[in-house]
Amino acid sequence: MVGVFAICGVYLVLANRGGDKGGDDKAGAPRREGCIALNVTASSEKAALMSQLAKSYIEADRRFDGKCADPVVQSKASGAALDALAGGWDVGRDGPQPAVWTPASASWVALLKQRLASGDKGGLVPDGKLPMVAQSPLVLAMPKPMAEALGWPDKPIGWSDVLGLTNDPNGWGSKGHPEWGRFKLGKTNPHFSTSGLNATVGAYFAATGRSTDLTAQDLSDAKVLQYVKAVESGVVHYGDISLTFLSNLAAADQAGRGLNYISAVAIEEKSVYDYNTGNPTGDPALAGKGPKPRVPLVAVYPKEGTLLSDHPYVVLTNASDEQKAAAEDFFAYVRDAPQQKRFTDLAFRSYDGKAGAGLTRANGLSPDAQYTVIDPPAPQVLEKALTTWDAQRKRAKVLLVLDVSGSMTTDAGNGKTRMELAKQAALTSLTLFAPDDEVGLWTFSTEVGGASTPYTEQVPVAALSGNRAQLEKVIRSLSAEGGTALYATTRAAQQKMASLADPSRINAVVVLTDGKNEYPKDSDLNALVRDVDTSDKEIPVRVFTIAYGGQADLGVLQKISSASRAAAYDASDPTTIDKVLVNVLSNF
Repeated sequence: MVGVFAICGVYLVLANRGGDKGGDDKAGAPRREGCIALNVTASSEKAALMSQLAKSYIEADRRFDGKCADPVVQSKASGAALDALAGGWDVGRDGPQPAVWTPASASWVALLKQRLASGDKGGLVPDGKLPMVAQSPLVLAMPKPMAEALGWPDKPIGWSDVLGLTNDPNGWGSKGHPEWGRFKLGKTNPHFSTSGLNATVGAYFAATGRSTDLTAQDLSDAKVLQYVKAVESGVVHYGDISLTFLSNLAAADQAGRGLNYISAVAIEEKSVYDYNTGNPTGDPALAGKGPKPRVPLVAVYPKEGTLLSDHPYVVLTNASDEQKAAAEDFFAYVRDAPQQKRFTDLAFRSYDGKAGAGLTRANGLSPDAQYTVIDPPAPQVLEKALTTWDAQRKRAKVLLVLDVSGSMTTDAGNGKTRMELAKQAALTSLTLFAPDDEVGLWTFSTEVGGASTPYTEQVPVAALSGNRAQLEKVIRSLSAEGGTALYATTRAAQQKMASLADPSRINAVVVLTDGKNEYPKDSDLNALVRDVDTSDKEIPVRVFTIAYGGQADLGVLQKISSASRAAAYDASDPTTIDKVLVNVLSNF
């Protein structure tokens, strides 16, 4: 998928938790009479903790200069917040206007400065060095037996080992474990996720053999490009947040199949702690409530060097003087020792890099790990790295499956029907694929007009460069009637894609439905879940699902996507469907 930046307001649904909802604690946060609201937008991996700190700040009745403010934390992926800020921040679309932004990395702040400057817009970020809330280096998290097969913990491991195993036709067989199959890498989309951005930049650095001074010229070097493209070829699929991989891995692990799902995933060090303590979502409220994995992860600190998530605290220049004073007081509170301990207990490093109680070998981590910290490249180079990655990323083979049952004629609440909004979003989604991605289209309802199946192949899967016009024509002409044959269609779509599967591509089905299964000929959900299970498939076809409108059965869709090691997305508000589709397509 090329050049995607706008995903605000979209929620990934995994493990019964919204990926961008976790830190938004407005409903449960206390409020004080006469205190202003201090809106804080925080990156998803720390937003829940920041919400807890905001609550304790309020409960302590903290004051500054005789005034008071109540922090309200909104969770938003760093890349999504960057896009919202660069685009002028639409409150209706993006949520409350923040006075404070704390992304996972200062690289996002540098990119914001770059985009605002290129658009001749005023600055939102103050000059000078940015203070930090906490730190966490990027690691390659590997199931412990796999890391041990590569020589962990005694032998340094890095991107070159990932490349070697990805290129080896014997895969893990070259290390004495053919039962593990090929090397499978989990990596988030760098347009959205800090771990994805840092992993992409780290791979470019590894390709140059240096740990400083990545240049635009390096990103045009054929050897560098080939190195990174080869690394990307091992990717299982992308995604907007690493929660996708960790939640799917947890489910596979509980079924005894974790080693067949993924070989390594590029995530923050603290996320290894979350996974190993049975809390892959990282929400402190869920700590200790989930089962610990059968096979734990261990953190591999890439031998070529790694980038830090330095979690800067940015008081935006368009905040009022009172908001700025409140923001500084809340920051001082967050940096106090008791609050820093809450970060380090959850395996963050403190703002000055010190490890705490959560960073232990028992949790798969190395508190005294010696690793080279790579300085992020200049903003112009970061921008080019993202653009270059669009050309280097693994290509996709995707079948779009759209519900055209009669309920799609329902008013979506803004004067348009669900069908009209879905058609508009589907047309927009085509612009997010590269010309050499392969895309096809099915529609489904129940048998109408004498049809032999409840689904119809509208446009065969083929390179978008050749079938875009036909896809656009068909989408514009769609109409709605009939019931919802969800199970039969999902099974048939995955089977079709399995027959076409290409090991060099991300093979997937995207199912959008606004209803529940209404097809007596195929009503066994358990059978469908067994049928779409990809755990024993050498070339898996993942089924990403979208619950569209309030009548869609999100729980059922979660089960389907989880079985295929994919993700379900919530578009219960139909007016968000364009943003949801963008978020779904970040997996490709």
